[in-house]
Amino acid sequence: MSRKVVHLTSVHGAYDTRIFHKQCRTLAHRGYRVVLIVPHPQHEQRENVQIRAVPLRFSRWARMTKTVRDVYRAACEEDGELYHFHDPELIFVGLLLKLRGKKVIYDVHEDVPRQILSKHWIKPWVRLLVAKAAEAVEAAGARWFDAIVTVTDKIAGRFPREKTWLVQNFPMLEEFVQQGGYHSGEKEEAIAFIGDISMIRGVKETVEALALLPQGSPVRLKLAGRFVPPELEQKFAAMPGWERVDYLGWLSRDQVRQMLTRVRCGIVPYQAVPNYTDAQPNKLFEYMAAGLPVIASDFPRWREFVAGANCGVLIPPENGAAIAEAIQSLWDEPEAARAMGERGRRVVEERCHWEAEANVLIALYQQLLPIVREERREGADESA
Repeated sequence: MSRKVVHLTSVHGAYDTRIFHKQCRTLAHRGYRVVLIVPHPQHEQRENVQIRAVPLRFSRWARMTKTVRDVYRAACEEDGELYHFHDPELIFVGLLLKLRGKKVIYDVHEDVPRQILSKHWIKPWVRLLVAKAAEAVEAAGARWFDAIVTVTDKIAGRFPREKTWLVQNFPMLEEFVQQGGYHSGEKEEAIAFIGDISMIRGVKETVEALALLPQGSPVRLKLAGRFVPPELEQKFAAMPGWERVDYLGWLSRDQVRQMLTRVRCGIVPYQAVPNYTDAQPNKLFEYMAAGLPVIASDFPRWREFVAGANCGVLIPPENGAAIAEAIQSLWDEPEAARAMGERGRRVVEERCHWEAEANVLIALYQQLLPIVREERREGADESA
């Protein structure tokens, strides 16, 4: 019988790209019995992953109290051999599971202390205090957990080296392998922004840039995601450049892939806040995987990929004029843009893809919880 592993989240959706599509599906394919406990309308089975739903709650306080409690109760009822949790608010749950003799992995998706420092609506002294407290709680929990998984080497540096595994958030080749790149099919005169639509992700500057393009320019922005907070939609819609925006709302994975086949460029214009300057945004690599040239903020970590592969244009953060200039340069030189897209795609195909990271994840699981079919093979070899 397969060994049972349970993934826990109180924040992410059931079909989160990293949790469900990458990790849970990979583990199920490799022979583990996988359960995902997650706020969701109903229990269901999808691609050999059992999704166990806990009630959806929409206030932050309810999520951090009642949802955390529900996740813990469901985790105990599942009685898995290994638990893999994805949110800092579940650290206490992880510690309780350790007390029950379970193996526990903490997956650190974000640099939480730096993320807190980026929340400008919190008073600066409160921000600093909460960030330091969060770092202390993570460090304390790390001493007890069996392994820490991180998405960047910068985050990994905050945890004990001997138990920290780097599993980067690169695209799945299977999603993009059929896409033909910059000149495949019919292309619209458009750039793409995909993800949460917020001030610190540079959407305001991007809309400003659209208003600065030459009057006859055909360029439009395909904007996909949710406004955070929702009232930003009204604010951005009042800006002059909004007439060039096609707001698509939230898109499924399939819809995102289809949209990326139709645009000519992807943009990641994040502001220089502590949580972003050392991040590796998944969307940057998805644009590259789709064979698109990228326009990205000029952060040292991003420069390694974009300038290193010559696959796009780097712009200073929070600079609408620079974004407009970058867009126009790609439209003025379509062959150079095509070559950038091809180089970016080649980088993803050769080294920056999930299939390589999946092997790291499986190596960790094999260390903590070897799968049954390998144990059976060993037994068969001994009897022979």
